[in-house]
Amino acid sequence: MNLAETIYQHSLKLPETAAREALDFIELLEQRYAPEPADTKQQGDTEAFLAAIAGGLSDDFPDDINNGDLGVDAQREAVD
Repeated sequence: MNLAETIYQHSLKLPETAAREALDFIELLEQRYAPEPADTKQQGDTEAFLAAIAGGLSDDFPDDINNGDLGVDAQREAVD
């Protein structure tokens, strides 16, 4: 008996609500560990870009920047 069959046999002994909870947990694990198909990402995909640059700032980059640290914008000319 392989692992999937063992899990199935144990699930048969559970009440319906517990079996549903076990299935939900297995689906969560599936989402976490299943490899993402390569063809789903397109060039220019914003999420792919953000994932690629995430963590790209060095350790000494200040993380306590607030509005007082920002410069003042120049006044814009009114458009008639």
